[in-house]
Amino acid sequence: MQTVSFRRPIGQRKGRQVQPDARARIEALFGDAPMRRDLLIEHLHRIQDAQGCLPAGLLAALAERMRLSQAEVYEVASFYHHFDVVREGEAPPPALTVRVCASLSCEMAGSRALIESLATRLGRELRVQPVPCVGRCADAPVAVVGQRPVAPASVERIEAAIADGDRACPLPDPRAGAIAGYGDLATYRAHGGYRQLARVLAQPSQGDAVLAELESSALRGLGGAGFPVARKWRAVAAQPGPRLLVVNADEGEPGTFKDRHYLERAPHRMLEGMLIAAAVVGCEACYVYLRDEYAGVRALLEREIDALRADPPFAAPLPRIELRRGAGAYICGEESALIESIEGKRGMPRLRPPYVAERGLFGRPTLVHNVETLHWVPEILERGAAWFASHGRRGRHGLRSFSVSGRVREPGVKLAPAGISLRELIDEHCAGMSPGHELYAWLPGGASGGILPASLADEPLDFDTLQPHGAFIGSAAIVVLSRRDSAADAARNLMAFFRSESCGQCTPCRVGTAKALERMREQSWDAPLLAELSGTMIDASICGLGQAAPNPMLSVMRWFPDEVHGR
Repeated sequence: MQTVSFRRPIGQRKGRQVQPDARARIEALFGDAPMRRDLLIEHLHRIQDAQGCLPAGLLAALAERMRLSQAEVYEVASFYHHFDVVREGEAPPPALTVRVCASLSCEMAGSRALIESLATRLGRELRVQPVPCVGRCADAPVAVVGQRPVAPASVERIEAAIADGDRACPLPDPRAGAIAGYGDLATYRAHGGYRQLARVLAQPSQGDAVLAELESSALRGLGGAGFPVARKWRAVAAQPGPRLLVVNADEGEPGTFKDRHYLERAPHRMLEGMLIAAAVVGCEACYVYLRDEYAGVRALLEREIDALRADPPFAAPLPRIELRRGAGAYICGEESALIESIEGKRGMPRLRPPYVAERGLFGRPTLVHNVETLHWVPEILERGAAWFASHGRRGRHGLRSFSVSGRVREPGVKLAPAGISLRELIDEHCAGMSPGHELYAWLPGGASGGILPASLADEPLDFDTLQPHGAFIGSAAIVVLSRRDSAADAARNLMAFFRSESCGQCTPCRVGTAKALERMREQSWDAPLLAELSGTMIDASICGLGQAAPNPMLSVMRWFPDEVHGR
């Protein structure tokens, strides 16, 4: 009779055992690199970049090296879209992935047919993967070969990029398309850059004057929420230190690409605005969280931040600046989920209160701003609040950067006065509609902002102006539909996006987006049931994703009833 022992060998840990070759590989990859918990996602990126995937054995070795449980490492690695976790016995993914954007602007430009053609022509040695918005909607349809964007994309251009073999995202040259005088560090300083920061650092008493100037300018947060900037700075400054600052450069809202536009052309304007905010509020460190799709911007920021550290244009020491890399999760645009991600965790929103201004990153009071908000701070202080506030139409004040895509002749980032109408924006800044297209519908704020009919194209575009119509401007991502498009199809595309991007933490969002999409795929929508489902999602979801996900669906039921009933 054979005796079977269920006891582990003495000294052996529970769970998957770390193999010597995996331990050696982790040692070679990381050397003396710090192993803090908040660097977990950065370390996962290093493995993924080197291996092309995240083998389970290396995850186990990384967990051992970081003194974390394997479950902690695995749950983070499996949460983010850009990490390819390979379990034991599974084959690794192909050496090259071609990602094709399937979000609304690209779908309107033919990305669905492109995906089908690529799957047929590229064969099994490559992987063709539909993905959410990659932030280049003006050049739709868009594909990414490795990390190299191909825009506008076609089968032939993608095949040429594959044959070329260079899969790295090209480094943007801020001098080439720079906003006048705001390119690289030397050019920026030659045109007066960092002068406002030097003034604030030289006279700490200037903080109150800076707050007063920003208040007079009526500058609001331009990432979507529109909270008054000066009020936010005061709220964080009133909290006991130490305080931190976070730059939200994770613009994942379909249709939005203005932050990439400004970072590629004027990185130091954002950096100076960030450092001014840190000085006035009293933040000891700054964290820039950049979406992983912006590989070229990441290389540019690394270069320019290093240049700034090497040759600071002022005597005072720089606060610590850390550039953190997202990993493909739309939910991390929500500020508390972003903070969780910086801490090396899954990007899941926190319950509030407490608010991040009170207890944010690492439990400290945290000021969170998006790129464009900080981009305007130095220029407002240079030119004065009256200059910024003087722009505007229909009683609105300030400038807005509209990301315009869809059926217009000249899409792109359009700097226009607050309060401009969609019709004016198309006529004055986009050279009109695309030939042969007539305005039918439009999205004022990307996926979250709802869908409005052409009859409302004369409404002012700004915060608080579109809510009576069941929409909002959000990040000012304008997607224009023509009579060749379907508002119901657009809403289905957006709900599929929300279903995919829900973090899964709360039932109303996780289940609601899936159930809504099922009902929306029916020929005739059950409007009362969808309205009831929407009410539950809006009232009970933890964060803005679940609360805003029903907006496109509700808009179609309100403004396009013929499409809802299959007519």
